[in-house]
Amino acid sequence: MEQLPSVALEYREGASDKVYRAAVEQSGDGYVVNFAYGRRGSALNTGTKTASPVSLADAESVYTKLVRSKIAKGYTVSGTGGGSAIPTADDAGRDTGLRPQLLNPVDAAGAEAFLADDGWCAQEKFDGRRMLLVKGSGGAFAAANRKGRLAACPEAVRAAAAAAPGPFVIDGELVGEKYHAFDLLATADDRRGTTYADRLAELEARFGAIGCAAFAVAPAVFGASAKKAFVEGLRAAGREGAVFKDLRARWSEGRPASGGPALKLKFWETCSCVVLRANAGKRSVELGLGGRPAGNVTIPPNYGMPEPGRVVEIRYLYVTGPGGALYQPVYLGERDDVGPEECTAEAQRLKYKGCDRAAA
Repeated sequence: MEQLPSVALEYREGASDKVYRAAVEQSGDGYVVNFAYGRRGSALNTGTKTASPVSLADAESVYTKLVRSKIAKGYTVSGTGGGSAIPTADDAGRDTGLRPQLLNPVDAAGAEAFLADDGWCAQEKFDGRRMLLVKGSGGAFAAANRKGRLAACPEAVRAAAAAAPGPFVIDGELVGEKYHAFDLLATADDRRGTTYADRLAELEARFGAIGCAAFAVAPAVFGASAKKAFVEGLRAAGREGAVFKDLRARWSEGRPASGGPALKLKFWETCSCVVLRANAGKRSVELGLGGRPAGNVTIPPNYGMPEPGRVVEIRYLYVTGPGGALYQPVYLGERDDVGPEECTAEAQRLKYKGCDRAAA
């Protein structure tokens, strides 16, 4: 009898100790993809990813995407069963050694200096997941998240980027199924020591022609009047914010203690929270920061329900006060690049009602 694909996954971080099982199973003349999940040692919740039996090829495709999505969220493989759809070792969330350049915030008053300075350009701040794309000299392709760990990448993004000639390392933001590239860190040579103006020009020359539904180079705006109109347009359109980048600066890893060569102006506040529990009989979850409740948020029907212990991203207007709840929270999805230990009021730099951001 043919041995069908199955996998055992586990997630251990902080107080979280969870398991996840997935398997392709025969059902009549077709196949289904079933799963089970929960805390280690407890009764597992069960479900299926296939509403009705499908072909073996389709079931293996659903299974592989499911397993890769869990690995991208921090799960590791603890055991596998037969079949051709077993994830490879490269999918196991290993550290690539890459780290992005992170941005400090600037308020509207502080942004005026960068709007007026022709040495700085402006770009849109995208509301998605940070992702670095890597293509080696032999053509091997990989994606890394904000922590530098291998992450799942949509196939359309992979195909569009990998078609570009030569090796590269690019930085950008994945929004849904579309990737917005905004920096070029390496080609056959390391480009981190060049100015952002040079890196941006080379990024546009190499990747600007791709311009498809899955991939685009983030437009940059120059000149005081054009930047001001651009930022005002983003604000009027309800976008997340704008980014200002020093065209003369070399690339640097991580986040500076203050200031820096790239700064973000946010029109909306966002923070990462831990899911404490699902609310019984409702499509909503209770959020936590530093182990304390921080309000509830509704999960839109186009998102899966996040499990307790998962880190999720929330857009909000303000916090009612220290230890209070997020006001007008909007669910933006799960985060695979933020740990539960980072989900505290201090680390998330919460904005309180009537005040600027809390000091970090």
